[in-house]
Amino acid sequence: MAAEDTASTRLGAGRQHLRPLKRRGLVLLRLTAIVLAVLLFCEFLIYYLVIFRCSWPAVKTPADAGGLGTPEPVLRAMFLADTHLLGAVRGHWLDKLRREWQMERAFQTALWLLQPEVVFILGDVFDEGKWSSSQAWADDVGRFWKIFRHPPHVQLRAVAGNHDIGFHYQMNTYKIKRFEKVFNPERLFSWKGINFCVPGTQLPADSTGGPWLISCPCLSFVMVNSVALEGDGCDICSGAEAELLEISHRLNCSREEHRPQECGDRQRLPASAPILLQHFPLYRRNDANCSGEDAAPPDEKYTPFKERYDALSQEASRKLLWWLRPRLVLSGHTHSACEVLHGAGVLEVSVPSFSWRNRNNPSFIMGSVTPTEYALAKCYLPCEDTVLTTYCTAAGGLVLLTLGHAGLVASPFHFGWNMLRKFKTTPDTSLEPLSFSHSSFTMRPWSRTAIVKARRSTGIFLE
Repeated sequence: MAAEDTASTRLGAGRQHLRPLKRRGLVLLRLTAIVLAVLLFCEFLIYYLVIFRCSWPAVKTPADAGGLGTPEPVLRAMFLADTHLLGAVRGHWLDKLRREWQMERAFQTALWLLQPEVVFILGDVFDEGKWSSSQAWADDVGRFWKIFRHPPHVQLRAVAGNHDIGFHYQMNTYKIKRFEKVFNPERLFSWKGINFCVPGTQLPADSTGGPWLISCPCLSFVMVNSVALEGDGCDICSGAEAELLEISHRLNCSREEHRPQECGDRQRLPASAPILLQHFPLYRRNDANCSGEDAAPPDEKYTPFKERYDALSQEASRKLLWWLRPRLVLSGHTHSACEVLHGAGVLEVSVPSFSWRNRNNPSFIMGSVTPTEYALAKCYLPCEDTVLTTYCTAAGGLVLLTLGHAGLVASPFHFGWNMLRKFKTTPDTSLEPLSFSHSSFTMRPWSRTAIVKARRSTGIFLE
């Protein structure tokens, strides 16, 4: 009998010893679940929640206006700028990890939700292309294709920026060729005209080695190396201007109903005005007229732009508008948003940076484009401070929960419950009598404490 009592005592003690361990395991499990939930939200779900609100802008077509004939094709194009992938010199590993993960999740989520047909990057793809070695360049390119991977049916094009090939005094033929080897050297990009034309028809490349052309009405994008538009007559600058003049000649010939003799028998380009894509914005004095939540900060808006450094020169801007006569211009470089009207009402849109490294609220432009019309919309990415605030709030909550379990501080639940009980049991001292006399009296409702005091002081029995 004594042995049985001893065994049951030991069993009870063992169970009591296991209870704290079980309780700690449950607490640890809850904390782990909270941490995983916060990570899942901040690193994955928030991108879907934010980009899901974006949608392609509607663009009018002749069919919408009651016109006859086949509807014009609508191209869905994404325009983003200044990704600035960090290199081996200035790129800290933590900075790379954080900002490149943000761009990867944003780009891959946008591809999955929005399904664009073509993506344009408006320069400064890399941060250190202007001085990186061959090995560092190869490493940066490999990381780029991992971040911006895309299915074969989505085309990706990029123009060179000053961080990709250097400013005018830094660039050389080797850097330009190195960049063009990755992103294709074509200056003129005709949608549906790179590898095929109308169904069942293929045209060979022209004698200059330019892109394949199309006979059906379609779209043209002119991609300019704006760093080479210095205008000082250097070999690279002269070659860039000669190439743009050739494109201008071909575009003008395609616009003419009766082709001049000097146009020859070359295949026509799309007759619609092209869309101009470049890194440097066209000349403007500053960002004073720019507005919006992603415009330049107030202390930077009135800073004068330096020609050939912050924007193209006035001369180069006039040449581009005169030679190409674009219907829309998109640029980057400033890292902030801006809309400017040039010349005869040509709209230029400066696309903000796509990276948290350059701004707290990055974004990109969504364009629905037809041969005659276009419509643009902006899609914002998650703000960096929103993610950081979520992490800080979650970390503070975890610390309080951990300390509450350890008994160092009262848990928030018990603290709130004790405060509620204290509030309920506190006597209401405001319920005191207004007046009192032996013969007649008037009073408000009495508290229990007031009744006891009245009994002791007056000797009158009160019910």
